[in-house]
Amino acid sequence: MIWLTWRQFRGSAAMMAALLVTLVAALALTGPELASSYSTGITACTRDGSCDRFYDRFFDEYQLPFMAVSFVVLLLPALIGLFWGAPLIARELEAGTHLLVWNQSITRGRWLTVKLGLVGLAAVAVTCLCGLAVTWWSDPLDRSAASELALMAPLVFGARGIVPMGYAAFAFVLGVTVGMLVRRTLPAMALTLVVFAAIQIAMPLLVRPHLMPPVTSTFELSKANVDGIGVDRDETQYVRIMLESVVPGHAGAWVLSSDLVDPTGRTSGAEAAVRTSTTSGPCAPQGPGQGMDSCVTEINRLGYRQQATYQPLERFWPFQWIETGIYALFTVGLTWFCFWWVGRRLS
Repeated sequence: MIWLTWRQFRGSAAMMAALLVTLVAALALTGPELASSYSTGITACTRDGSCDRFYDRFFDEYQLPFMAVSFVVLLLPALIGLFWGAPLIARELEAGTHLLVWNQSITRGRWLTVKLGLVGLAAVAVTCLCGLAVTWWSDPLDRSAASELALMAPLVFGARGIVPMGYAAFAFVLGVTVGMLVRRTLPAMALTLVVFAAIQIAMPLLVRPHLMPPVTSTFELSKANVDGIGVDRDETQYVRIMLESVVPGHAGAWVLSSDLVDPTGRTSGAEAAVRTSTTSGPCAPQGPGQGMDSCVTEINRLGYRQQATYQPLERFWPFQWIETGIYALFTVGLTWFCFWWVGRRLS
């Protein structure tokens, strides 16, 4: 049975192995140079006293390969569910070859165990190697990325650490389950993709923000969390404050909400009008006190603050383990269902 499963699977395995070797080789060749450039740049900018410009320049230089390797890891579990999981049983049910195997003294349980075990372990191993290689290669870029592409950001979190293994195991067993129920290869592949994509979208939107209670704090306004200040020319006593999705002193945090709070504690969103004297003084559009720093200082003096709810970067690995555990439970549940369906309902 193991030999038969391998014969059926070896073409897909060889293609995936070739792609994986190519990716790992490219990362291994470019990774040391990337790390060296980052180390040299950090040493220089630390000596000069500010590294903000270096971070921006360094990340912009490598942003395209950074996004490319991240999307490879994000897409890999979906491709495994689509091309390995969905056809695994559906193809046999469609062709009727499962009946021939069951008549050769192979029990249904053994037949399914070998298929799930051999192909499933290969799927997890491939994703593990790919995810850890990309995590190693992109470490300097993760440390210099802007807030929307930091480690805790939804697009990056799913392509780092161990959580891609959970995605791959779940996507594979999901594809097997759908194929077993639908019994047609192409419809099973389409349905697997739709269901997996829906779950992957729902996880960062509805579940991940609440894996641990988020932190809510207030911060003074500064260059770190103010995106811009504009003067309302129709109402000369107002300036408009636009906040960044970052929190001072917590680099890399995943900001769930960022609002401007007035002196009474009321929130007014990430962009709000602040009542102040704009005809003269620090926030005047023309005048001796003109400048973002002096205007921000004046707005702080009036009692306005940023109120942010966020998940700090220190929770990256706890979140990785928790989310991987959730997908492991989903995988175990679907695996049990597959064995129950094969033993009781499938014919």
